[in-house]
Amino acid sequence: MSTAVNGAGPTETSPAARRKVLKALSGLLLALFVSTLSSTVVSSALPKIIGAVHGSQTQYTWVVTATLLTTTATTPIWGKLADLFSKKTLVQASIAVFVLGAVASGISQTAGQLIASRALQGVGVGGVQALVQISLAAMIPPRERGRYSGYLSSVTATSTIGGPLLGGVIVDTSWLGWRWCFFIGVPIAVVSLFLLQRTLNLPVIRRENVRIDYLGATLIAAGVSVLLVWVSFVDNSFGWASWQTAAMVGGGLALIAVAVWVESRAAEPVVPLGIVRQRTTALAIVGSLAVGTAMFGAAVFLSQYFQLSRGHSPTEAGLLTIPMMAGILIASTVAGRLISRTGKIKPFIITGAVLLTVGFTGLGTLDSRTPILLLSVEMLCVGMGVGMTLQNLVLVVQNTVPLKDIGAASSTVSFFRSLGGTIGVSVLGAVLARHVQDQISHGLADAGLRSTATGSDAVTVREIVRAAYGDATAQIFLLSAGAALLAVIAAILLKPVSLRSSLDLTEKSGEAAVPAEAG
Repeated sequence: MSTAVNGAGPTETSPAARRKVLKALSGLLLALFVSTLSSTVVSSALPKIIGAVHGSQTQYTWVVTATLLTTTATTPIWGKLADLFSKKTLVQASIAVFVLGAVASGISQTAGQLIASRALQGVGVGGVQALVQISLAAMIPPRERGRYSGYLSSVTATSTIGGPLLGGVIVDTSWLGWRWCFFIGVPIAVVSLFLLQRTLNLPVIRRENVRIDYLGATLIAAGVSVLLVWVSFVDNSFGWASWQTAAMVGGGLALIAVAVWVESRAAEPVVPLGIVRQRTTALAIVGSLAVGTAMFGAAVFLSQYFQLSRGHSPTEAGLLTIPMMAGILIASTVAGRLISRTGKIKPFIITGAVLLTVGFTGLGTLDSRTPILLLSVEMLCVGMGVGMTLQNLVLVVQNTVPLKDIGAASSTVSFFRSLGGTIGVSVLGAVLARHVQDQISHGLADAGLRSTATGSDAVTVREIVRAAYGDATAQIFLLSAGAALLAVIAAILLKPVSLRSSLDLTEKSGEAAVPAEAG
């Protein structure tokens, strides 16, 4: 096999080529780690952060959701830009936006400022997460990419699940404080910028008279945003059968319908419907929605469960999620190597989706007294499921498209994975809040107590609250199990494929690759 790697001539299997890839990958992995970490590092710290900025329960969820929403909305734009312009310049620009958002979040004084800053940070996160995968796809053919995708999956999932642990340590350290949950990523991001400047050198495809479909991207973002805002407020600020519900649901669906119409007619759509309609891509999208829901939902709500239902500190809550991290690391590394060795990917995606479903089904039975050992086994299953599906759903789509469409195809799958995470956190958070409120109200009424009780009654109130959070968390994990089951069905329906050993498809697109300028 004679595949150019990172603009070099050695074959991918040669030691020289592998060293070149790993050097370029070091900066990409650092950027990916810190960007993904930003989505969940606040999870353990959120109770203290919201208290410090005098936020509400709804704002609690939106500190996480704002980042996921803008990540989702901007991912396809970054991906389309990557098919047209320098991938190296774009990934550096996305890191710079991320740094600005992190600094702004760290100096926020109110909940509104924090949510806005987190939204800006999400724009950078969307670029980094899409462009890292796109850059890897531009360097390595799919067959060999399995090995390196294991690294990406390990970094993404470890930073996602490990975020609550780091956040807990930060807020429990008196001389740091919650603001360092945002500042901590800045020096790492800056280091990744310098590494990328020195090591990353990719070909640039130049095309004339190209237009970015900003209208389609705006309509998609607006439609999704309206529906998520509705989910956050329905049954609290207004009812399900109300004019507000009709206006927001109808308006959101109308915006999405117009976006589909615009995308079908755009010369350069941000979400290419031709790619989406392909069986492999469509099924990978369904799987990615489920995995996104699982990964972000588990990271955010398990940490909250350990603190509010089990009475652990933020640091302890993070430590208790280590089995999930271990599952991700082991499964992604082993699966990545086996995929590169065999060229087969479908069996690993099916196995991962099944493990995800089994793990969440088990977590759906937890309460405030579930043995930690049993929870650890269930979290291990969830972690292994995420590790075997996360990057492989992107890889199976990358295998079906030519190199010139890698950016759009990769970002489309990433878009729906982020969308799954955004919907998951919003919907599951809303369900959790309502279940907790109902359970506490009924528990206090049955005990003839008020939430402001003191003395021995206060202990009873505390137990009612813990039981409420335990039962409510079980309910949302049962919903996650249902989403994971969709991933199983999608994985089974995937066509068995052998990953290609060439960087591009046999039929060339005719696009000329112009070597990127060094440096």
